[in-house]
Amino acid sequence: MNACLPFLSLVRRSVLLLGLLACASSVRAGCPALLDREMLRLQDEKPQSLCQYAGKVVVVVNTASFCGFTPQYKGLEALYARYRDRGLVVLGFPSNDFGSQEPGSNREIANFCEGTFGVKFPMFTKTRVASRGGPGVNPLFVDLERITGSSPGWNFHKYVIARDGATVESFSSFTGPDSSSFVKTIEKLLAAP
Repeated sequence: MNACLPFLSLVRRSVLLLGLLACASSVRAGCPALLDREMLRLQDEKPQSLCQYAGKVVVVVNTASFCGFTPQYKGLEALYARYRDRGLVVLGFPSNDFGSQEPGSNREIANFCEGTFGVKFPMFTKTRVASRGGPGVNPLFVDLERITGSSPGWNFHKYVIARDGATVESFSSFTGPDSSSFVKTIEKLLAAP
């Protein structure tokens, strides 16, 4: 019987490992492919799974601190505060792709966003978003462009992802977060199951 103990212990560990893997895959099974990725949080550069936003209406926006559109931070934060309890989340992605208007470090960007505009919505580390800029573009933005046929042409381009994680609408920088067409889209998507 003693000779079987190591084997039984191995079997128990294997069963436990299989159970953990099954549990992990069932969690990811509810995550749409578009959100099934990790990004680094702006404030501390810790990995965050975008799967945590599955089932929400998600606004993805490329941002910059020194742009004529930078005041849109205020509108984005107001939108987030107004609708987050109904299932909206805004995800900000600082980028230096357009006019070198985001030259700072991640820490400097975080301090600017929080200190100047009181940004509380999730922000991620500085990234490349423009497909015309060559390799190294954030894969989320590659997929958003593929789905919508629209790539950011400047800072504060917005994508709105429906709760299904597959339906995406694109809005140019000129469409502010308080514009009636943008707000109507948000409200329509929040009302959908």
